[in-house]
Amino acid sequence: MSSDIDTYQRQSFGTRLEPKGQVGLLIIDFVNGFADPVVFGGGNIAQAIENTVPLLAHARAKGWPIAHTRIVFADDDADENIFTLKVPGLLALKEHAHSSAIVSQLTPRDGELVVRKTVPSAFFGSSLAAWLAQRAVQTLLVAGAVTSGCVRSSVVDAMQYGFRPFVLSDCVGDRAMAPHDANLFDMAQKYAAVMKRDEALEALAALATV
Repeated sequence: MSSDIDTYQRQSFGTRLEPKGQVGLLIIDFVNGFADPVVFGGGNIAQAIENTVPLLAHARAKGWPIAHTRIVFADDDADENIFTLKVPGLLALKEHAHSSAIVSQLTPRDGELVVRKTVPSAFFGSSLAAWLAQRAVQTLLVAGAVTSGCVRSSVVDAMQYGFRPFVLSDCVGDRAMAPHDANLFDMAQKYAAVMKRDEALEALAALATV
């Protein structure tokens, strides 16, 4: 791994990304199905959810714009797609299905955006980018599941839309640790800042005092 890091550094990857401006929070697919290892969960997802509870409370206290996402398919499967060809079980995530509901400890409040999606990225085909831009968000904290899938896809799109993604490594989870770790490394090199929750909040507190 050390030789890999040397290669990335020599090629100027992994430059430090600093927070700037208004902060927003995006919580991706922390729903009952992804919290349950029998359905779509496992790995470190349960711990990531617990670590996100105080993060959400902090964001609310600060008055930051907050967005949540759910994967939701039509009751008649009319919107089935390539994602569901690869993962047919996703079609069980319907509007009123328990597995598609956001976990109770992170239940959205009035004024918080809930994005319903049928693909990995929170941004693809949704109003999320416009919603964040309208609220002048520049730095976007990212929590959710899974690190190698919907989190990564959303982070790449956030960067492409001009937001500064800050992936909170202890607030994102995956059903397997190898893809979790590999994708945190890759996002840190190319697309985002990757740090633990408390480290990120300390950096934002320092920014507020400048």
